[in-house]
Amino acid sequence: MSISERKKEIRRRRKRREDFAALKAKLPKADKNLKDKIAEKLRKLSPGANELIKAWGLQ
Repeated sequence: MSISERKKEIRRRRKRREDFAALKAKLPKADKNLKDKIAEKLRKLSPGANELIKAWGLQ
C-alpha cells in the first residue's frame, strides 16, 4: 500500500527542515566561498530561500 500525499508532504517538510538546520550549523565556521555554496543550496531547497539568505546574513 502506498503512502498518502499528506504523509509525503510532511516527510518532505521534515527533511527540508533537517537540511536547513545542517546548513545553518556550518555557518559560524564558513568562509566566503562556503557561504556562497550554502546560499546556492538554499536556493535549490526552497522557493522562499531569499528570505532565509537575508536572515542568515549570506548576502
